[in-house]
Amino acid sequence: MGFAEFDEDYPWDALIPYRRRASQHPGGTVDLSIGTPIDPTPSAVQEALAAASGAPGYPLTAGTPALRAAIARWFLRRRGVEIAPEATLPTIGSKELVGLLPSLLGLGAGDVVVHPAVAYPTYRVGALLAGAQALASDDVDEWSANSAVKLVWLNSPSNPTGRVMPDAEIARAIAAARQLGAVVVGDECYAELDWRAGGSTTTSVLSAEVCGDSHEGVLAAYSLSKQSNVAGYRAAFVAGDRAIVDRLLRIRKHLGMIVPEPIQAAMTAALEDDAHVTAQRELYRGRRQKLLAAVREAGFELHGSEAGLYLWARRPEDEDCWATIGWLADRGIVAGPGEFYGESARRWVRLSVTASDEDISTAAARIIER
Repeated sequence: MGFAEFDEDYPWDALIPYRRRASQHPGGTVDLSIGTPIDPTPSAVQEALAAASGAPGYPLTAGTPALRAAIARWFLRRRGVEIAPEATLPTIGSKELVGLLPSLLGLGAGDVVVHPAVAYPTYRVGALLAGAQALASDDVDEWSANSAVKLVWLNSPSNPTGRVMPDAEIARAIAAARQLGAVVVGDECYAELDWRAGGSTTTSVLSAEVCGDSHEGVLAAYSLSKQSNVAGYRAAFVAGDRAIVDRLLRIRKHLGMIVPEPIQAAMTAALEDDAHVTAQRELYRGRRQKLLAAVREAGFELHGSEAGLYLWARRPEDEDCWATIGWLADRGIVAGPGEFYGESARRWVRLSVTASDEDISTAAARIIER
């Protein structure tokens, strides 16, 4: 399937009737379906954006030297990864990278893109747009002998499940992909939101512990949307194998896929300041604990949910996610249906903790009410 034949519906449209149902609750709707940041963008980031707003010329596709250096420093300081500034590249949010990377890498008919079995739908969409085949699999043995595999997506912490991949599992996937000559990309957008004891950030695919002393064939994608409340800025980056980054840069120059210069300045400011990230993480920690307690009290089962901004939960008595979505809608709560994330996720729902303190408290009270 190529672009001309692509006609898949946007899955979230299926939630519209349940949104209407939730809106009939006397207390109004609490929307926990999408992980959209609602807290203020840090003032230092806003100030950097404003200071750079006089930008009459074309920005650098590669990113300003200041931004690339800030990304490299962030990797070393926050992720324990040493990387050259030239091996980094800003992107217009992370979703465009996920959706377009198979095409930018030149994949097409006969090629296979591996993505997690329970996954954000854009991995599959990106493969289909390139004319490649998408394979949903968490089993390295299932694809490690398939010479058609050209791209392997890893997602840790996971969207939607919040699962963190063990280092050994990441290392095994990288080793198998290298044997095939495939590119491995770690989608690490929730790395700064690790709720495990002693956790702050999760392991990157660029860490020496999992990829050795070389970044050959390995990329990491990261977004500032969640850590810095800048989803509206479309501020993200990819880093890793210098040769692949250079290829992406050349193509993006031709296509005009450039992060605006004021956004690049804002990204630089955000990456240089850890304090606002810590403060935001603690806000999310409090909201998560409140919602988690209510979900457990109501008898939901949980899986993963150890990092990121979601609880991955199900009601044991419900045969599929839509029964749970309806149960929640009757309480004025909108959640994300697991069906959107893969066949094996049909009984699960995703609950976001990005709502306000008031809304999280309201949702928690409604979930446990008899």
